[in-house]
Amino acid sequence: MKAVLNDTVIAEAPREDLISIEGNWYFPPSSVHAEHLSASPTPYTCPWKGECQYFTVTVGDETLPDRAWSYPHPYASGIERVGKDFSDYVAFWKEIRVIE
Repeated sequence: MKAVLNDTVIAEAPREDLISIEGNWYFPPSSVHAEHLSASPTPYTCPWKGECQYFTVTVGDETLPDRAWSYPHPYASGIERVGKDFSDYVAFWKEIRVIE
């Protein structure tokens, strides 16, 4: 699967390597093209997943603040709920299309 903004692939991995959480596909950290992400200072803590790290997504002249996120240190209970350790996996908001 691919996470794509315009025609630029931001992340790519086989479907079986992704994790689906609450309708969002989370890509393994090694599959993400980090040059398109920069850490955002926006704070958020999910009550069951833990403290979130947002990222600004940049492709060419287009900059989309807080359109990607991950959980660097998810709660143990969150990992249990998901059934897999999703530490540092990255998900994307709607402007970044996730396609097969």
